[in-house]
Amino acid sequence: MKIAFLFAGQGAQAKGMGKDFYDKYDYAKKLYDEFPEIRDLCFDDKDDVINQTAYAQKAMLLTSYVYAMGLKNAGIMPEYGCGLSLGEYSCLAFASVWDLKDALYIVKNRGEIMQNALPLGTTKMAAIIGLDREKIQEVIGNVLGTCEIANYNCPGQIVITGDNLGVDNAMKSLAEAGALKVVELNVSGAFHSSFLIPASKELRKVLDEFNPNKPSFNVVYNVSGKESNDNLNDILEKQICHSVYFEDSIRYMIEQGVDTFVEIGPGKTLQGFLKRIDRKLKCYNVSSVESLEQTIEAIKGQN
Repeated sequence: MKIAFLFAGQGAQAKGMGKDFYDKYDYAKKLYDEFPEIRDLCFDDKDDVINQTAYAQKAMLLTSYVYAMGLKNAGIMPEYGCGLSLGEYSCLAFASVWDLKDALYIVKNRGEIMQNALPLGTTKMAAIIGLDREKIQEVIGNVLGTCEIANYNCPGQIVITGDNLGVDNAMKSLAEAGALKVVELNVSGAFHSSFLIPASKELRKVLDEFNPNKPSFNVVYNVSGKESNDNLNDILEKQICHSVYFEDSIRYMIEQGVDTFVEIGPGKTLQGFLKRIDRKLKCYNVSSVESLEQTIEAIKGQN
């Protein structure tokens, strides 16, 4: 058995996440109590801000880290790991590339930079269901306005990104080209597009405040769908203004012999992508104390 951990991206966050870990496990209580502002955001969200990018990213990273530590404490560690967009930072933090405090500082700044990167209401994103990547590339290459591919999630689900003109025209053209569903996403801007190049330069200044360690397990990166020995800050600078190759990342890990995947973080979005990539894969989820215990039992039962 070869295990990979998959760390959830922004959008999976939910009020109350992590509270059951806090109540049950001393290690989780200690981690959350080190960062009381983020703890209160995760558990109570009194100001109703957890879905805003500037707040969601630090809340997701801390919670994902707590969930992953539950597996580590049970003696379960991955040979490979990756994350979806923000989830890449959760993965790198768990791989000891930075200490947790530094990782949270980086994503706090990343969230604020992304939230402030574009004038509200000028750019958007949309999910395209039921068309392959080649057809989508062909269609969006011919629309008026700017439209690019943000996420290659799984077969039949790709996210486009760009200015309002480009995405609106692309949505219409892709529906006419046979897309089963075209859904505008509830996000604040064109993430993972060339519009974020100025923001990536700002982020680079934050990243360069730290000297990252070598990851403690193999990390597969969003920008290539593969492992890389390139400078990590170069990779992460590029990540926010570049397509996310999640499907390619999963296929790469399968080629390396990974047969067991564990999604870490609220929700089951990545599990859904996995099933569309290869239904034969063993796939588990850690999003609650109950699912953690079930996952530990299942993995240890395979050994």
